[in-house]
Amino acid sequence: MFGTSGIRGAVGEEVTAELALSVGRAVASEGYDRVVLGRDARESGRVLGQALEAGLRECGADVVDLGLAATPTVARAVGTLEADAGVVITASHNPATDNGIKLWTPSGKAFGPDQRDAISARIEQSDYDLTDWDGHGTVRAYQDAAANHADAIREAVSLETPLSIVLDLGNGAGRVTADVLADLGCTVTTLNGQPDGSFPGRPSEPNEETLETLLETVGATDADLGIAHDGDADRMVAVDETGRFVPKDVLLALFAREAAGEGDRVAAPVDTSLTVDDALAAVGASLTKTPVGDVYVAERATDADVVFGGEPSGAWIWPAETLCPDGPLAAAKLVELVAESGPLSTLVDSVDTYPIRRDSLEVDRKGAVMDAVVESVLERYDDVDTLDGVRVDHGDGWFLLRASGTQPLIRVTAEARSADRVDELRAEAIELLESAKN
Repeated sequence: MFGTSGIRGAVGEEVTAELALSVGRAVASEGYDRVVLGRDARESGRVLGQALEAGLRECGADVVDLGLAATPTVARAVGTLEADAGVVITASHNPATDNGIKLWTPSGKAFGPDQRDAISARIEQSDYDLTDWDGHGTVRAYQDAAANHADAIREAVSLETPLSIVLDLGNGAGRVTADVLADLGCTVTTLNGQPDGSFPGRPSEPNEETLETLLETVGATDADLGIAHDGDADRMVAVDETGRFVPKDVLLALFAREAAGEGDRVAAPVDTSLTVDDALAAVGASLTKTPVGDVYVAERATDADVVFGGEPSGAWIWPAETLCPDGPLAAAKLVELVAESGPLSTLVDSVDTYPIRRDSLEVDRKGAVMDAVVESVLERYDDVDTLDGVRVDHGDGWFLLRASGTQPLIRVTAEARSADRVDELRAEAIELLESAKN
């Protein structure tokens, strides 16, 4: 039921009001008596939110309804409002046809495996603590969560030189970023700023292919940089002042290098580029690898010597601030870095990069296929990491095969210090996958 990023799927098929009702009942029955609820801009979120609220209240939980809100706004509000849990109705960067449900703890960390398993078990067994007629929980609206989120970001960032920013919100729920940057004195030009869950301006996932308008706008103006979010603003990506998309591995390296010092560690998943290892080694820090998924990065970020966590997907975590990937905070941190250290293009060029290939291949029975891949790899190679899928290190490069947590896909990643070698490793990994499918 739960992938690496909560429940997610097509509305009316995998994700229904019946499912949302069941999740609400299960959360309340697990003893989460006060729950913060929010949703992204998808229209289906209204119905799903109402159903989930009904399930919570039917089992005695009180609900604090934030309405339309960014995922990090909801996650932060759980602790601020002294609630027991938070729920966001969102499919994050998925297309408009999808929606989903993600659960949060008061620390700002997503529900971990044990908590998710407990919710799943109750739903599978229809094991709910339904209350009598006079035991239903209450609901109240709360309007200050976004303002509280903005205040926290302003306290975490110092900006002496305001910049000019082009901000592409992707018709999502990340308006708090525009407010924060404007309050810091920046000049902010907004693209796709009207929340609309059909995502008319561009697809919800922000990447080089979907951000053509942002790239052109930044390149044609005197803006210092461009910033983009996905639909629920837990992700943040960037464009430098020349209109060049900043590779996500490079952005991870820049954030990691800035946050870490001698002896510090940075948490990132097993598909992270050698670029990050090299950037950290230059400042005496090191990388600690996690399974893919922000909940695993956040869990590792609770270690005392981990000062930052990130994923090449565009999720960034500063554990001293929150354990939730916080796109608005990341935007402000990047603006602060550029204001202090010079043009973003110069920062990007200061990071050594290597050719990396990322593929997503559709498969039937992805679990069985991955089992066959693991068996084959363990027989064939010596230096194998099975933390999440199988990662094979060849010394001059590596490849990774892992099952997607949210889609019927096998992710294939390969990286090496030369283009010819990375193509060899990619072909080697895909050959292993094709053999496992047969």
